Amino acid sequence: MSIGVQTIAILTGGGDVPGLNPAIRAITIRALREGHRVVGVRRGWAGLVDYSREKNADNSANVQELSEAIVNRAGRTGGTFLHTSRTRPSHLPRERVPVHLTGYGEPVNDVTKDVLRNLEHIGVDVLIPIGGDDTLSYAKRLHDEGVHVVAIPKTMDNDVYGTDYCIGFSTCVTRTIELTHRLRTSAGSHERFLVIEVFGRYAGFTSLLPTMAGAADRCVIPEHPVDFEHLTELLTLDHNRNPSRYSVVLVSEGARLTSQEGMSFESEETDMFGHRKLGGIGDKVASALKEYSPRYNNGRRIDVVSQRLGYLVRSGDPDALDSIVPMAFGNLALDLILKKQFGRLVSVHRGFYDSVSISSVTSEKKVVDVKKYYHTERLRPIYDFDGAPLLIMTSD
Repeated sequence: MSIGVQTIAILTGGGDVPGLNPAIRAITIRALREGHRVVGVRRGWAGLVDYSREKNADNSANVQELSEAIVNRAGRTGGTFLHTSRTRPSHLPRERVPVHLTGYGEPVNDVTKDVLRNLEHIGVDVLIPIGGDDTLSYAKRLHDEGVHVVAIPKTMDNDVYGTDYCIGFSTCVTRTIELTHRLRTSAGSHERFLVIEVFGRYAGFTSLLPTMAGAADRCVIPEHPVDFEHLTELLTLDHNRNPSRYSVVLVSEGARLTSQEGMSFESEETDMFGHRKLGGIGDKVASALKEYSPRYNNGRRIDVVSQRLGYLVRSGDPDALDSIVPMAFGNLALDLILKKQFGRLVSVHRGFYDSVSISSVTSEKKVVDVKKYYHTERLRPIYDFDGAPLLIMTSD
């Protein structure tokens, strides 16, 4: 179906993940071959905030014309060559407002009207944002303002509601399993507990699935608060049953503790989406395991190896799934554009590619179904796969 020559803009927002460049490549090559123009907006929403409409302004840091040669060079690599940021144009601090934008004197400003003017000035007909629920919640705002938007979900945590799969999740799980198995050698050599902190602010998929795959004995997820003594008792049992005298627990960065009010492992610093930086729950768990282990190990303390995986699972090239799914998502996005079906989020539902309304992103949070997939007494997955989707989760 021909819709005439269109200018399609792509941007990547939020945290980087493997699979973004393959998605950009798929969109660009398909769109160019359909006869359309493609531009990349650099640094996520920041590129549309910092863009200047002044005559002869240099916007090379904000917008980039894309060609097959450019995307082919980057298409097999990790990260995003368009760069990314956590900019939120609807909540822009005064010190972050560009000097060429006037009329914004509040401590926090909504510069959406200039974002809309910038999109018009660039000549964008359709916008394809690739990101998590924060990036895509602003994409919904632009859709509500009349912008033609087709969105693609991306996040390590796999927590975008409306899709069973987000770009970056498979590589995250793959790396978590690989790195956990590597760290076993140190834990086993010293007969210690191994505590590994992984991604997962609200959703525990990145600790649940590797544990299902045998990477850990127990997992602690944000959806269910854990008691330190109970965790210590279980891990000590695992430790003493293991011929190599060690045990492993994966702890989501957003995990909650029954013995603690508030979340002291959050820093005071917040991003523009109001999220405090997480980190440190793994060390807190490690300290507690040391303290309580003598109670369950005949008076002898068990030492701990504590490691935060962090950017190790974000960096590097995508795995097979995060090479294939972004390619499919990119082509799905172009199919929707050709059909003039805007305001959509490409998705996977129970193993099938699909799309849903972009409003799904802000409808509710996607989290682990604790009753179905997590044994709250044993602090490990429930292994019930009959009729379950491939990756043991769905947005239903």
